[in-house]
Amino acid sequence: MKEVPASGAFRQLEPGPIVLVTTSHQGKPNIMTMGFHMMIQHEPPLIGCVIGPWDHSYSALRSTGECVIAIPTIDLTRTVVDIGNCSGDTVDKFERFGLTLQPARSVAAPLIGECLANIECRVVDTVDAYNLFILEAERLWVDTDRKERRTLHHRGDGVFAADGDVLDFSERMEKWRHLPR
Repeated sequence: MKEVPASGAFRQLEPGPIVLVTTSHQGKPNIMTMGFHMMIQHEPPLIGCVIGPWDHSYSALRSTGECVIAIPTIDLTRTVVDIGNCSGDTVDKFERFGLTLQPARSVAAPLIGECLANIECRVVDTVDAYNLFILEAERLWVDTDRKERRTLHHRGDGVFAADGDVLDFSERMEKWRHLPR
């Protein structure tokens, strides 16, 4: 083993796929790219995410208390990176990147038609010291016909990994069979 700076811990514990977060504030939809998120619990489904005041979406999320977490696949990698490199205060990201707004059912923030899945969420708590939002997932939409299903994972400094092989050990999960799939 070789010791490396602890600041690189996130590269080893990467929380899951890169996601796109949509908000709608005063009738204006926006998208941001986000990598710092985690599942907190199954029921009710709670998701923790870090969105700081330096992000244009922060004020929209604080004001409205709702968003959509959209899960892109690797065919959208360039778009995902480019969304993260511009600000919604000066750019209509849906227009610039040719993404399809689809209406959500429970929140004003739009779904993204090109994504594999979209999760409608409401803020149920915040931890201001860490810019941490606790979101409750209210509705989940999945494009079951989508051919590309591999998600994108950020490894730091613009390096990404794609999902690889799927290993199905569900038959061994005796203790957890009661959880939704």
